[in-house]
Amino acid sequence: MSVQERKERERADRERLIVATARELAEQQGWDAVTTRRLAERIEYSQPVLYSHFRGKREIIGAVALQGAAEMAAAVRASAARANSPRERVAALARGYLDFAARNPAVYDAIFQLDGGLAFAQEDTPEPLKDAFAALLESLGEVAGDGVHPGMFTEVFWASLHGLATLTRAGRLPPEDTERRTELLVDRLAVL
Repeated sequence: MSVQERKERERADRERLIVATARELAEQQGWDAVTTRRLAERIEYSQPVLYSHFRGKREIIGAVALQGAAEMAAAVRASAARANSPRERVAALARGYLDFAARNPAVYDAIFQLDGGLAFAQEDTPEPLKDAFAALLESLGEVAGDGVHPGMFTEVFWASLHGLATLTRAGRLPPEDTERRTELLVDRLAVL
């Protein structure tokens, strides 16, 4: 291995460590606890080293969001893949999405609530964000109904899931009714 290759590998390892540490700290204590000083202390590098990878917290949030979007896409696809019918796929997708949001609140916030400097629904939208949407569209497009644009239907269904996830987490909706809400959403919105 050349010196250049070793340096590139070490740089990539440091970057992964920064992102993992930020994510861990955010999940434990919230995003307000994620500061460059704290991250530098936890990863045992100086703040200038951290700034050589990310210009600041916003870019770190963006990196966590991209990683989380890829994980969410995988979780949604895995949930939907276990189903045998369009209705089961949509219900499994909804459960997988809501479960991901509940298990990873700081990551979910990085993707959808915080400013990570990422473009959504644009030509320059990063691939992990596009793929997360595609993971929803794969199952939802088939139940959009005649004359309904599959992408728009997916946006509406996704917005409903997002509302359920954020309102439940904020204590505005009782968590014990999550399954009933999910069934209602699937039965009333999807053409099955």
